[in-house]
This record gives sequence, C-alpha cells and structure tokens, in this order.
Amino acid sequence: MGISNFPAALQPIIQQGFLEREFEQALRSRLGYRMVADRESFAVGIGETLTKTRAGLKPSVTTPLAASANTNLDNGLTPQGWGVEQYTVTLNFYAATQDLNMVTSRVGIASQFLQNAATNGEQAARSLDELARNALFAPYFGGNTRVVTSLTSAGPTIEVDDVRGFTTVFVNGVQMAVSATYPLTVTMGGGVYTLVSATPDVNNASTAPGGMSGQLTFSGNVSVSDGAAGNAVQAATASTIVRPAGALTTSGLQASDTLTMSALLDAVATLRQNAVPEIDGVYNCYLDPVSARQLFADPDFRQLFQGATSSNPVFRQGMVNDFLGLRFITTTEAYVQPHPSLQGLAVRRPIVCGKGALIEGDFAGIGAEDVAPKDALVHIIDSVAMVTREPIDRLQQIIAQSWYWIGGFCAPSDTTTTPTTVPTATNSNFKRAVMIEHIG
Repeated sequence: MGISNFPAALQPIIQQGFLEREFEQALRSRLGYRMVADRESFAVGIGETLTKTRAGLKPSVTTPLAASANTNLDNGLTPQGWGVEQYTVTLNFYAATQDLNMVTSRVGIASQFLQNAATNGEQAARSLDELARNALFAPYFGGNTRVVTSLTSAGPTIEVDDVRGFTTVFVNGVQMAVSATYPLTVTMGGGVYTLVSATPDVNNASTAPGGMSGQLTFSGNVSVSDGAAGNAVQAATASTIVRPAGALTTSGLQASDTLTMSALLDAVATLRQNAVPEIDGVYNCYLDPVSARQLFADPDFRQLFQGATSSNPVFRQGMVNDFLGLRFITTTEAYVQPHPSLQGLAVRRPIVCGKGALIEGDFAGIGAEDVAPKDALVHIIDSVAMVTREPIDRLQQIIAQSWYWIGGFCAPSDTTTTPTTVPTATNSNFKRAVMIEHIG
C-alpha cells in the first residue's frame, strides 16, 4: 500500500505528518490514570501472559553475634533467604475503526480525514485510561466489603457485596485460592473468623465499581450479631481505604462526609508508613473536579491558606499542585456512583498513588514488519498503532482509519514488605496506593 493510492487531497496531509500529529495530540489529552503506570515491553514469542518475580527484603539484624558462637565454618550463622512475589500481565487486543467515504464526503474530505484521526486518538487515549483505572482500583477495593443479608441464625456462610480480596491469599509470593489449607483471617462485626471459601454469585449484584457479589464461608459459625446486614467485613490483608469520620463501609458514609485535608494526609501517612517511593518528590492524587472543589470548603485547608493573596497559585489556578506531599491531577474518569442507601448523594473516590502502583505491559511486536509492512501506513504513537487503509472496496471509495493496542495493566503487590523489614508497614497485600471514599 502506498500514498499514491490515496486521493490527491489527502496525500499532502499524510506526507507532511498532519495525520499523525492529529492522532498524537488527541492521545496526549492526559486523562490521568495511565500516567502513573511504569511501562514494560512485552517481548515477542513468549505467550500471552507475562509473569515476573520481584525479590523482597531480609529482616533487620538487631541481635549481636555471640563470641562463643562464632566458630566452625559457618561462624555460628544460619543462612537467611529473602521472600519473592509475582505479578502477572496478560496481553489483550483492543481496537476500533472508522470509515470515510470519499464520494459522500467529497466536500471537506481533508478536514473530515483529520477529524477522524483526532477522534480515534481521543477514543484510544480514553480507552487505555479506563483500562488503567480499572486495573489500579480493583486490588485497592480488595478485602473491604459488607454483609448484605442478615443471618437469621448462626451459620458459617454470609452474603457480601464484594468478594474481591477474599478469593486468594499469597503463599511464598504466589496467589493461591482461599481454602482450608490456605485460610484467610477476616474481621466481621466484633468477631474474628477464619475464611475457607469465597464464591462469586452467578448473577452479580455488587454495588461497588467492578465488584463481584458472593458468599464467604468460614471454618466456624458466624454469630447473628456479627452477620447483621451492613456490618463491615475486612480481610487481615485488606487494602487501606480512608473515609471521613471513620466510616467502616461505603454505605456508612453520611451526607456530611466530604473530602478533607485530614483524609488526604492520612493517605499520605499510610504510603509513607509502607515506605512507598514518591513520584518526582510527591505522591500523585487523582480526583474528579467535585472532589477538588470540596477542598476549598474544608476548614483545615482554609486555615492553612488564611491570608493568602490572589497571587498564591493555589487560589489563582483553582487547584492545588505539589501540596503537602501531593500532586493533584483532576480527571473525568474517576469512579462516581450513587450512594447505596442515601438518595441523591454520590460516592467519589480520589486515589493517592506512589511509584510502581501500576504496571503497563506493551507488546513489543506491535510495529513489526511482519505485522505492519514498511510500505503500510501504520504509525506507532505512545505504544498505540494508528492504521490508515487505502480504498480496496469494489468501488474504491472507502478509506478505513483504525487504531489498535496490544497490552495489559496490572497492580503489583508488596507482600514481602512487612513489619519485620519495614517496622511501620501495614499488613495490606497492595500498598502503593490508598483510596479515599467521600460524599460529593
């Protein structure tokens, strides 16, 4: 396929790079979540799933070596190993296309051609950003849910709103299904129980974004008081979720529980407890415009900036930047959902991320010559392929403008970071982000 096969009106656009620029500008609309991902190339010829292993740390040594034990070839030392954990990125294929009929679009064909490219670029950017968002949030919802149906008598099984974070446990860095062999400690109501099975419902009724409703079965009976509807159910390895006023569940949020500076600082403190590295000196906070606006109504926030003049960038720009260890990035892709029980109110979810919170795997062969011959009009822009096909229909009238991406996202765990290696660390499996839930 060559440029000469395209209409004369389009050839200068293609030759001078206008088409590629239109696609690239739309791709760089910066929706947010994909920006936090660390990019990794997914090599050709290794299958559809890439599993990587990351080394953990060894415990601190605070006990001196006894002189009497410093003998023999081992000097009285016992060899220590370090833990490992694995994360998996799965390749998937995403694509979309749009046709341009050169006859019916004869008037203004060049501008429509460029508009199609810009629209495709925006669609690709938004699609990848939502994939990144879904992969980032899923594990940070994990291990936090609530009872949805009250027990009428003590029994081992309860119905919950979301079983994510309860279906697997990490064993030597590898996820294994929860079972009697690999149980999980769970706190529910005022009791502590041993989980031995988690089963998603066939018909999903979860109210959480991307959630999976289901049943949790324990090794012993759950009391009626602990199994009451609305009670919080939390795994010992649950991700940290910060809620104003200490609400234990999403449904427990009240109309007055808006975003506060205190909640943001709690999120930053949790990341620092877990020694999560910063991103260029601060943590990224992704939030929607309503969440951002609520900060300016928070008394602590207003007191901090009391007496600030109009030249202060916080007020001049209407947005906080690099503030108290946080870089605020507004996005329209943030999760917003109706409150489970309070009509007319929405639950909003800012998320504070450190370095390594998300990994993006891009297929290295996306632009290979055996996939895209050198005379084909295929441009790789930010790991996304833009494809322009000459008219090959019977009437030679229809040009196809398409895009595709081959790759995947995953949020890696940090199970080897424990109080034995980092004394302030939490017990969460996933430590590199903290989600905040509030009303807005």
